[in-house]
Amino acid sequence: MTLKGKVALVAGATRGGGRGIASELGAAGATVYVTGRTTRQQQSEYKRPETIEETAEIVSDLGGEGIAVQVDHLQPTEVEALVARIRREQGRLDILVNDVWGGELLFEWNKPVWEHNLENGLRLLRLGVDTHLITAHYALPLMIENPGSLLVEVTDGTAEYNAVNYRLSPFYDLAKVSANRMAWAHAKDLAPHGATSVSLTPGWMRSEMMLEHYSVREDNWLEATKNQPHFVISETPRFVGRAVAALAADPEKSRWNGQSLSSGALAQVYGFTDLDGSRPDCWRYMREVMEADKPADATGYR
Repeated sequence: MTLKGKVALVAGATRGGGRGIASELGAAGATVYVTGRTTRQQQSEYKRPETIEETAEIVSDLGGEGIAVQVDHLQPTEVEALVARIRREQGRLDILVNDVWGGELLFEWNKPVWEHNLENGLRLLRLGVDTHLITAHYALPLMIENPGSLLVEVTDGTAEYNAVNYRLSPFYDLAKVSANRMAWAHAKDLAPHGATSVSLTPGWMRSEMMLEHYSVREDNWLEATKNQPHFVISETPRFVGRAVAALAADPEKSRWNGQSLSSGALAQVYGFTDLDGSRPDCWRYMREVMEADKPADATGYR
């Protein structure tokens, strides 16, 4: 999975899957622009310690070149300036990963729409949908100048899974389904330019926030299975990163154009593993074990 000479933009790379994706693109040798709102000088409303500078340093430490740029992807002028900078500094963009999210503080579960906080719900949609469209609007014209480029719309759940499973919130459900559909729509426009568009979902990801939720660290994450046994199928953020790196390095990536993919399924195709050497297949596990009300057991699923 060599990406030396390739230029990537990971929009929303402060933490979680975005950081994992940026890291693996760096490990493959790419130059990676990492964007987000939280820097060492300024925090977003999350009030969390992770910063885009840390992500850029990880990218560089792994062998790539990490470049941190503070961007609010809801602000078109900031995104336009970012793309102009990439054009000026690199002259190309080979990989765009739309991973902007920011909705964790806005969730409400198991409520009908009339009981939701409308302001929070609409902001969740803006963060999960508008940011992706704004970024695509400005970045794709640069990306299609070189054939073989790749757009990845990061979401939660494959199109197949989300088509039959309600995600317990009308706003969350719409945001995540929208990313799948956006990738499909962009595929129609990108195909004539020799570019590929896919949506990609990680499995149950052990992000910084998820580890904190279960009061564990990455080195003792299995302790969380005492309270949530199905957490046994979880994966690191680097796993979905390896999925993106494998796609980007595949000279025949166009075979995936318009498709909805998952980290676990792509691991079976490309042969990559998570950091522990396993291949967690979360969405198959969800269907065959969790939804079937079977006892937690990842045997045969990682």
